[in-house]
Amino acid sequence: MKDSGDGVLFEGAHALLYLTRDTCNLMLAPVRLAADAVKLACDNPFNPFALAPGSRMMAASCEMFERATRTYAKPVFDLGVPERVVFEHPFCRVLAFGEAAPDARRTKPKLLLVAPMSGHYATLLRGTVEAFLDTHQVFITDWLDAKDIPVSAGRFGLDDYVDLCISLFSELGPDLNVAAVCQPSVPVLAAVSRMEAENHPRVPRTATFIGGPIDTRVAPTAVNRLAEERGFAWFEQHCIHTVPWSHAGQGRAVYPGFLQLGGFMSMNLDRHLSAHWDMFNHLVEGDGDSATKHRAFYDEYLAVMDLTAEFYLETIRTVFIDHALPQGRMLHRGRPVDPSAIRRCAIMAVEGEKDDITGVGQTRAVLDLTPNLVAGKKAYHLQPGAGHYGIFNGTRFRTEIAPKLAAFMAAHARPIERRKPADRPILIGGRARPAPQRASVSTVGPNGPRLPEKAASKRPDRAEVIELRARS
Repeated sequence: MKDSGDGVLFEGAHALLYLTRDTCNLMLAPVRLAADAVKLACDNPFNPFALAPGSRMMAASCEMFERATRTYAKPVFDLGVPERVVFEHPFCRVLAFGEAAPDARRTKPKLLLVAPMSGHYATLLRGTVEAFLDTHQVFITDWLDAKDIPVSAGRFGLDDYVDLCISLFSELGPDLNVAAVCQPSVPVLAAVSRMEAENHPRVPRTATFIGGPIDTRVAPTAVNRLAEERGFAWFEQHCIHTVPWSHAGQGRAVYPGFLQLGGFMSMNLDRHLSAHWDMFNHLVEGDGDSATKHRAFYDEYLAVMDLTAEFYLETIRTVFIDHALPQGRMLHRGRPVDPSAIRRCAIMAVEGEKDDITGVGQTRAVLDLTPNLVAGKKAYHLQPGAGHYGIFNGTRFRTEIAPKLAAFMAAHARPIERRKPADRPILIGGRARPAPQRASVSTVGPNGPRLPEKAASKRPDRAEVIELRARS
């Protein structure tokens, strides 16, 4: 046994936990079937006992038990438009929404949504996709569950993630807009930086970073503090488990989705318990509409996938412990990742005022890390009252954030030209940078963005930003 500091961990726990969890699910399967049968009987209008006192409570109890013990399957987008697979990789597919159209007839700008690879499926961005269907040709990365990927497919680490992003940008470019939602922000910024450093002809026209942990030293949240307090060895020892024989990925080391889900729910445990108690009461009272909304949310929220161990651990170390990117120490395949190389791809940062996962300022840091990008190609939006999920889903996103993102992409729709060799910036790769200072900000006037009149006279190493604030 090993003393973990806050408990005892058996040497074989990393191999047994996953198998124990799967075994418990199998053992509960007959009980779930019985609960379903009782619920159907109590809800059946032709059952004379369905109107008896206590029948609704019994049906509600059975449904809550079944939902609390089931394993949730991967949801579907179900947006009422065709879905096509346009790119396949052992660890990811790229889906396109809408009918395929010949290049000559394509008029909508292309938007690639890089979904977070952090435990939930890409369908978590269903509302994000839906918001742009009418105005853009939308693509999304559909990450695959690591427990279903055979060991023979090889590893998938942070470098592989960056490689995949570069491949996708090249395949879908050159007139491509990219939006990274939360976790992908660092690898997407690394991919754009490497493409700019190599003067790649298909660098994206725009890159939007939504609630991404670019620099977690700024306004650290409970998630950020946990990573630094625990240290890398703790995550390696406690969070990595082996996929059991019952899955296609047997033998692969993974960070299980059920552990990530437990972490998510523990952050707002009272809220989740209250929501389930409210659903129970809605079922007892016969409030079907409220219960349906609850089912829809938790069918999505409780469906989780595993991550490869190497990707999870490399992300913990690079992003949350070493802060390698903002300090100029991040490498990709041994080459420096330097955002100061970015001069062509326009960048926008979006943050939520009440985000308790990615603190305010962590995403905005990307604007300070790109000093060679002109002010007119930078934008920033802080959404008042929005939490982490509210900046890419929900009413505020549809009515306030999405229109600003669309306007930003439209403003930079001109084709990007390759730089002349003399224009290529000198990489400063390994030089450590201090935590970025708050960038100077210009406001948005009634006729659109208003840039500083004397921008050229300002210090060249200080980013100027167009701030797109939500109107109250």
